[in-house]
Amino acid sequence: MDRPQLTQIHKGWADLQAVLKSDQPVVIDGYSLTIADVVAVAMYGKSAVVTTDDATINKVQQSVDFLEDELKNGRTVYGVTTGFGGSADTRTDKLERLQIALQQHLNVGILLPSDKGLDSVQPEGIREHSLPVSIVRAMMLIRCNSLIRSHSGVRLAIPQNILSMLEKNMTPVVPLRGSISASGDLSTLSYISGMLEGNPDIFVRVGGENRAPTYLSADKALQQAGIAPIILRAKEGLGVTNGTSASCAAGCVAIYQAQQLALMSQLLTAMATEALLGTSHNFHPFISSARPHQGQTEAAINISHLLSGSKLALDNSAETVGLAQDRYALRTAPQWIGPQLEDLNLAYRQVHAEVNSTTDNPLIDVANKAIHHGGNFQAVCITSAMEKTTSAMQMLGKLMFAQSSELVNSQQNKGLPPNLSSDDPSLSFTAKGFDVNMAAYMSELAYVAHPVSSHVQSAELHNQSVNSLALIAARYTLEAVELVSLMSATYIYLLCQALDLRCLHLEFVKAAKPAIHNLLREHFGELVVSDERFGEFAAQSWNGVLEKWQSLSYLDLEDRAAVTIKESLGDLIHSLIHETTNTTTPSAATDSNILHTVELYKKQAAQTLSTIYDSTRNAFYKTQSTAQYLSPASAIVYNFVRIDLNIPFHRGLVDHPTLLAAAAPKTNGVGGDGHDGGKRPEKILGTFASEIYLTIRSGRFHDLLMKAFAV
Repeated sequence: MDRPQLTQIHKGWADLQAVLKSDQPVVIDGYSLTIADVVAVAMYGKSAVVTTDDATINKVQQSVDFLEDELKNGRTVYGVTTGFGGSADTRTDKLERLQIALQQHLNVGILLPSDKGLDSVQPEGIREHSLPVSIVRAMMLIRCNSLIRSHSGVRLAIPQNILSMLEKNMTPVVPLRGSISASGDLSTLSYISGMLEGNPDIFVRVGGENRAPTYLSADKALQQAGIAPIILRAKEGLGVTNGTSASCAAGCVAIYQAQQLALMSQLLTAMATEALLGTSHNFHPFISSARPHQGQTEAAINISHLLSGSKLALDNSAETVGLAQDRYALRTAPQWIGPQLEDLNLAYRQVHAEVNSTTDNPLIDVANKAIHHGGNFQAVCITSAMEKTTSAMQMLGKLMFAQSSELVNSQQNKGLPPNLSSDDPSLSFTAKGFDVNMAAYMSELAYVAHPVSSHVQSAELHNQSVNSLALIAARYTLEAVELVSLMSATYIYLLCQALDLRCLHLEFVKAAKPAIHNLLREHFGELVVSDERFGEFAAQSWNGVLEKWQSLSYLDLEDRAAVTIKESLGDLIHSLIHETTNTTTPSAATDSNILHTVELYKKQAAQTLSTIYDSTRNAFYKTQSTAQYLSPASAIVYNFVRIDLNIPFHRGLVDHPTLLAAAAPKTNGVGGDGHDGGKRPEKILGTFASEIYLTIRSGRFHDLLMKAFAV
């Protein structure tokens, strides 16, 4: 079955790997730039250059020459001989001064001294007001790709100088807010042209990955770069500023990261199905074939594939005890995720088309010797893509929240301890804080996910009466991506803890079942007439013990063991009386003997359960067998967390850093008794989740996802 979303994401990931491994820069020609190229330049410091193709370069110069000829012939051209926007009723022949006037009225964003690297006293608690460097880098690249298409009448030197600055890790400090993305991202992009002209009050961030950034005024930055300031000629200021490149830049980063999280939601759903002992039958192909939505079908195929080989998520169509089917968070996951995949697929195509578009006005058509006044700067396509993406993030985040809530709740998680605590629950609440955090993240995500486009305000003398708000929409999409990343990191930690607890329970069952059988034979074997009957008796008794054990996970160990045996005795006594009634003449003495034997069994069985669980748990702390139970895909994530990130199975209260530090001398910043001859990391729970979060945000986890989906 074709899986377009997975294919698209895998291609984007493979393309990015290829770009990053290549020793060649990204080459822009106006037509072949990919989102992977943009991400490589924006987030991984890849350099870019203008194509050396003669035909492309010649067309750029032809557009400049054609515009000059038209102006010599007295042609009125918007933004070249006229004012701007609602002021386009003015006329001038001072072409270069007009482009300066454009920059002057657009360089109006609010920036803090700290945004510019200046030492100045400013109020505490004010966040940065500058656009992230990654978005600025992407914006510079995309703007150059648009200008090289020969529709803008801009000299080749403009994109060449922009990319030269980019290669030297020099990026203008750009205000975060101020664009309504109507006539493009005018004010935002004007800081690029301000950098090119060497404006002494436009600041440039200088710095690479291996050193702290410094800040220079644009004139000094150009001097350091060995680039001469440019005097903007006819239309060149407008050509740089009048476009959607800032919105598109943020959109590229947002959609690339959002698609990763869409894959993440499917893998985490598979892991949750294992942790909650759900059934893989939820994802049976017949279900989707009866409702043939592409996204639902793909999600079901993906999750089913990810569960292949699991010893925990079996293909049971209905439960014989308890709920006959899994709750909605697992059972309807394909139906929930599917539409989000379809929306993200369309959003990706919209953003990709914009990357290789001319979003200028007016447009120069060299081939037909024409100038077209139009509205390609209206960035609604990006708004549309971003609002679908933000909505998808909210929906996927809600699914993670619902699944994690079920995982932590001992009334719903099929026998796992409350709060996923591995020690006594009276003094250990491992996941409780995480559960609250997930609610906080989800609440903020739901708020962020409101559409931005419904809040359009008329602007600029009512000329921009409809405007896309695309950059605002993209910024909030990036906020949504960040929140879902926080949720994913938290959820991954909880899943690994839950899977360990699930497999600890299975190891306990392996040891406890034969021990209880032996006690049953020792105390009641003579009362059962045959080995066959004893087998049935022992199986029924053990099932009763196990059912009670799983329902009493909220009790401390000794109490849990005692209450488990006590509450399972009713069925056992009933079976024994039935056996003795069939083999002997009932008497008070017989009943008394049975009750005495039952009392001895109760004490020994309770002690046995407590001792075996404690010893099994201590052995499990040293070496977890969890990966052996998981599907290969889930095992990749689990082993990454436990081995690569060195995030251990949490033992409860004893793992609190101050208690660890007190328990053993500190060595190289790591202390505490690990029960395995090693040392436990002295870290709070939030630090572990933070370490997972950083791998998601850095893209490292995305590599892991690709590996998991490929097994």
